[in-house]
Amino acid sequence: MDNTKTVEVLNDLIEINNDRVAGFEKAIADIKDQNIDLKAAFLGYVEQSRKNGQELAALVGNYGKLETGKSVAGSIHRAWIDVKSLFGGNDRAGILSEAERGEDSIKKAYSDALSSGNLPSDVSTVVSEQAAKIKKSHDEVKALRDVAKAGS
Repeated sequence: MDNTKTVEVLNDLIEINNDRVAGFEKAIADIKDQNIDLKAAFLGYVEQSRKNGQELAALVGNYGKLETGKSVAGSIHRAWIDVKSLFGGNDRAGILSEAERGEDSIKKAYSDALSSGNLPSDVSTVVSEQAAKIKKSHDEVKALRDVAKAGS
């Protein structure tokens, strides 16, 4: 198996996890008191992505060189959150819709990584476990968003 491709896939996953951390941290900073309950959930997702990144970075060390940064898709996600902050972080459905959009992106990145055929079995196992947790987080955000939309 080509280690270069494995490292590329892992670095991409690290980048999108970094983007997820930055996106949720921005949302946390902008959330107003009436949506304070979202902060705890979002902090959990930040910690999840930090842990994911650490696990992935350790795997990269086995196969090549770590290249960290932010992905283009993540930068677009953060820019949208910046625009949302102009509205004061009051619109619960809007906050959660954007969070779900971000979760859709990371869920797709994990799906693409697993279907790439570029992951050795040890890496695939870790990525599969992380993907399952990401899917659970996505589903939680989506459920919160659906409740918020129904209530507005």
